[in-house]
Formats: sequence, structure tokens, C-alpha cells
Amino acid sequence: MILYDAQNRTYTIHTQNTTYQMKVWDYQVLLHAYYGPRVEGADLSYLLRCKDRGFSPNPNEAGGDRTFSLDTFPQEYSTFGVGDYRLPSIELESSNGSHTVDLRYVSGEVRKGKYGLEGLPAFYGGGDAWETLSIILRDAAAQIEVELLYGVLEEYDLITRAVRVKNAGRETVRLLRCASLCLDFIHSGLDMITFNGAHVAERRPCRVPLHPGIQGVDSTRGTSSHQHNPFVILCGQNAEEDYGLCYGAMLLYSGNFQALAEADQFQNSRLVMGLNPYQFPWTLEPGTSFTSPEAALVCSPSGFGQMSRQFHKAIRKNLIRDPYAGRRKPVLINNWEATEMNFTADKLVEFAQEASGLGMELFVMDDGWFGVRNDDNAGLGDWTVNEEKLPGGLKALVERIKALGMVFGLWIEPEMVNEDSDLYRAHPDWILNVPGRRPSRSRNQLVLDFSRQDVRDNIYEQIKKVLASADISYVKWDMNRSLTEVWSAALPAGRQGEVYHRYVLGIYEFAERLSQDFPGLLLEGCSGGGGRFDGGMLYYTPQIWCSDNTDAADRLRIQYGTSFCYPVSTMGAHVSAVPNGVTKRVIPMDTRGVVAMHGTFGYKMDLRACTPEEKETVRRQTAQFKEHCMLIQEGDYYRLSDPFQNGPYTAWEHVSANRREALVSVVTGTFRGAPPFLALPLKGLDPALHYRVNGEGDWPGAVLMQTGWPLPVPDGDYQSFQLYLEAE
Repeated sequence: MILYDAQNRTYTIHTQNTTYQMKVWDYQVLLHAYYGPRVEGADLSYLLRCKDRGFSPNPNEAGGDRTFSLDTFPQEYSTFGVGDYRLPSIELESSNGSHTVDLRYVSGEVRKGKYGLEGLPAFYGGGDAWETLSIILRDAAAQIEVELLYGVLEEYDLITRAVRVKNAGRETVRLLRCASLCLDFIHSGLDMITFNGAHVAERRPCRVPLHPGIQGVDSTRGTSSHQHNPFVILCGQNAEEDYGLCYGAMLLYSGNFQALAEADQFQNSRLVMGLNPYQFPWTLEPGTSFTSPEAALVCSPSGFGQMSRQFHKAIRKNLIRDPYAGRRKPVLINNWEATEMNFTADKLVEFAQEASGLGMELFVMDDGWFGVRNDDNAGLGDWTVNEEKLPGGLKALVERIKALGMVFGLWIEPEMVNEDSDLYRAHPDWILNVPGRRPSRSRNQLVLDFSRQDVRDNIYEQIKKVLASADISYVKWDMNRSLTEVWSAALPAGRQGEVYHRYVLGIYEFAERLSQDFPGLLLEGCSGGGGRFDGGMLYYTPQIWCSDNTDAADRLRIQYGTSFCYPVSTMGAHVSAVPNGVTKRVIPMDTRGVVAMHGTFGYKMDLRACTPEEKETVRRQTAQFKEHCMLIQEGDYYRLSDPFQNGPYTAWEHVSANRREALVSVVTGTFRGAPPFLALPLKGLDPALHYRVNGEGDWPGAVLMQTGWPLPVPDGDYQSFQLYLEAE
């Protein structure tokens, strides 16, 4: 609900549990008044105070009033060069060389429904579930108009933010910085949690107190990156899983981003999040506009768990566009670990036949099916079926796979090219590279300039022809390197700073074309695993390969960190062979299955090499996942322990919306002598209901949550077990 109080000149946004308020102050300055637990019927700007502060300048309109300074007020969208020395939200270069931006309130409008963003992913929804607030700010001297957009999904405490900047003058300007959100607080006693890591070690939570100055995360790799995720949390220093005030902020963007927090001299704090200004000057001709990516906020007065569950619901129901929405996805088998690129059609069918007999339903052919591609040094860019490996093309192979009762999927990497390819030999200027420089290789591949329409069209038409040639149900879209030498032959020298962002817009356009032309196709995103795991890609790819590291012990941490924002249904997770290819660790098959069920679930191993006992375990696991899939994918998710604490176990829980069903999963750590007797308190149950646990007993929900369930004493490393609870 969005309310405008004309007398007090306040805009108030109410969600189910929170309130957000801004106020038009003196001299048409738009100030941020409050964001926190829901409060009713108050002008909260009484919290804002004026005082003469040394070295904090005053606007010209203030005359002799030395108490009014942008340097001391919480801003709704911070400016540049006019007295607020803290983190700016916007910066531009005018035709006279000035970088100053001074924004003043012009008007506001409340309307039903959700705003849209041209060429960018965004939360969606129709009817009366959403409301939009549009605020117009203007810099009269620079003749720039800024529209602040707010989308409100009350049920999930979700507030989205985006910004449009329009050049309303007659001179060309260059936009140097354009954040999607600015969030000010009149205190600095907050912690900041970021999610950092590396390839095969993604999204590790890092919690530190805000210190005086600026801190945060960003990416300059051309993707959202393995190293830093575009999701951060600000929270009270006493906040934890089920208690305390916290604010989650997610940027729906898959390229260079920045999320910075500043604690200032007066113990206020500010979060600014959006596009990274690194190599970002965007030219705005007269009459043209620029739109920032969308950011999404959830405030939880009740700890991280509630914040996560609100994000999960909103992402599942109002962001991802899943062709399997409301129904179970097929259990997947991928041939990579079994064959790599050394396969024939007969070998693949033999492999699929084994998988089908164990309950798998989706066969995915990985890298090596196209061009002259027998290793990763050649073939990328030539998206034609290698009929030496696959006689009769995909159609013949797919029909054989379908005869086994399975559907078919394949792997692509459309953004990349090898120098040893027909495409590169014909179009060497189609890569990102600076004239006069030799391009950097990574995985012996180069990056195609997806900021160019002609490049995208060529690759799209190749892949479209492949997808139209057979009944293909699934595509894994990989991206196995970061960007370097970012320069495009299609843009003049003065606009080369636009290439990074235009590249991401090109990715989105390509993905949207796939969605429109093949509406039943399930797209899975991937960038060496989790290098592009972000809200922007989730709009186009309803699931993303969570990490190239499939070691179950490491995946406990990776999937835990991912869960703070992103739902289980989006996490690509497979059972792989042991010793694990990354860690060389050996973990029991049962445990590998339990961990992979905390995701989309599938197998990436040579099932023909399994023992009869292991095959029986696989058969049981696939049946169990099918039975509980909808509970796992759509239920409320509860973190019951923190694997980064190196405790005796890691545990998590899925609870149905009506709280009549729950699935609890537990994985122990390394075994130590004289293990204690432990009980695990559950969460999310109905205290008034009685539950059977694994088909037995009669246990009140209140008892299970207060006193817990006794855990078995492990008899080795990385043991696992599950509890299925059903209300009587």
C-alpha cells in the first residue's frame, strides 16, 4: 500500500510487516525518513534534525540558515558535488565539463500494477498485487530528469527500485554513475554481510561491523562473478537467524555491479547499489533516457530466516518464468563425467539406458557435440551438429533417447569462440579486443562481442536451427571466462565505456528470444558454476548451476550461502562420483544424494561403473526426490545450523505452506571419539498439530520445536539422515 499525505508531503509505503517513508522537505529536497518494522499513521520526519555543522555547506536557497545541509540529512537519492560528500547515487558530465548533479522534487504518482523496464529483467505481476510509485526529480541547470521507480509487493515485504535518467536539454551529457538504490539510516550500529568466494567456493557469508568510511563489494569481470555476489545484507549487530532487524538488497544484474556502504562522521550510514561506474560513461543525447537495473529490498524485523523466505517466495512466483511452474521437474543425468567429449551416439544411448532404468528422466548431452570439437581448443562458434559423432544429427539421437522414456537436453556456450573455428576465421573482428593488442585467452577461448546485434543474430540463428531440429526440452547455457580487452568495433571511441553494459543487455535480449521462440524450453544458467548466479539471469534461466564443485561437504557451505537470497528451486545440484574431482574427498552415496536434493537434483557420474548396491541407492534416491520434490522446491526453507561454524552437523528443513508436512535433512561432519547425544530443534511447524516422524509416533509440533528430535550417533564421517514429518 502506497499513501501520499499532501499536508505533510510524505510518501509512505506499507508492506505486510514493514514501512518505508520519504518526505519532500524544504527547497524541494526529497529526504528519506524511515524504513523498518511497520508503523501506522505518523509523519516520521520528526526523526530528522537540523544543526549547524562545520564544513557542511548549505544550499543557496537556505540563505543565512546554516543548519540546513545535504551533508547531514538522509537522502532518498543522493546527489553529487552540491554539499553531500557521502556516497553519490548519480554523477554526470555536462557539456561544460561539470560533474555536478542537484536533484529537486517535482512530482509523484501512485498507480496500480508493476512498472516495466525496457530490455532489463524485473519482478512482474498483474492485478492488484503490485503498486507502483513514480517520483520525478529534476536538475534545472543540467536539464536532467530522474524518475525514481518503486514497486511494492505487500504480501512478501518486497520493495523494488529502479531509476530512469532523461536528458531533457539540448546538449549531450555523459552519465558516469547511476545507482539503482540509495538507502540511508540515521544510525551506524549495523553489520554488513556480503557473499564472497571464488570459482568452486562461491557465496561464503562475510559479516563485519560497519566502520567509519566506505566498505562493500563489486565486480569488474563483466559478470556478477564467483568472487562477489550482487546481494548484501545490512542488519542490527544482534540480528541472527530468527531474531533482529535486517535488510536484504539484491541487484537484478549480471554484469559489473557495486554495493557500497558508508558510515559517516555523524554516525549515519548509507547503502548505494547498482551498476559499477568502472568503465561506465553512457552518452545521453538530447531526448534520450537511460534505465538502471532493478534492485529489490526486503526488510525483516524477525531475522535472516524470514527475510530469506520472503525473497524465496517472491523470486519463485514473481521473477523466474519456469515452464515447469507448479509441477515437478525431471530428474537429470549429465554425460560429462562419464564421457567428456569422447562419445558416439551409441555410447550416449547406452549411458542413457542405464540412467533410465534407475529412474532418471532427462538426459543432457554436454560439451563436444558440435563443430570440430574433441577438446576445448576448437569448435566454439560453429553451432552445427558433428554428424561423425552423431549420424543423422540430433533428431536421430533424440528419438532414441525418447524411446527410453526420457526427454533430451544439451549444453551450449554461445558467448564464446575458439580461434580454431570457422566463425573466427570468417569474422576475427567479432570478438572483444582492443585494436593493436593481442587478446587474452582463458580456457583457450575468446569472448564474442555480444553488444553487437549482428554477432548475436548470427549465433542465435545457428542455435535456433539446432533447437528446431529435434525435440529438445532443456538447454544448459555456460559461460567459462571473464571479459578482457573490452572494446567493440561497432562503437566510436567516445562510447567504448558503454560496451560492458551493452554486452549484458545483449545477453538478456538473446535469452529473451530463446524464451519467446521456445516457450517450453527449460534454460539452466551456468558460468563455470556460480559465476553468474544473480537475479538478472534468474528472470531468463529459472535455475542456475550452483557451483562446479560438487563435493557434498563443500556444497553444504555453497548452498547455505546461496540460500540467504535465492530459493532451493533455482540451485542446480547433482550427485557426482568419488573421489570428487575438485577435493578428492570420498563421501557416502547416501550423503551425496541428500545434499543434491537441496536443489534441482540430478546425477553427473558414470552410472555404468556403479556397484549393484550403489545402483540400488540411486534408484531409491530418485524415487525419494520425486516423492518430496514439490515440498523441497516450493516449501518454506529453514536453516537449522551454520556449516561455517564447523559444528557436529549441518541441518536444514523444508515445510509445506499449510505446515502439515516437513522434510528435515542432516549431514554430520568429521567423526570424533566420544560423540555427544544431540537433539535437533525443528522450525516452522504448527505447534498445535501432532506429527508422525518417518511414519511413526505422535509428536506435538510445539514439543519438536522446543525440545527437538534426538539425532542418531554417527559411525563415521559425513553420515546423513532425513526425517519426514506428516501431520495426523
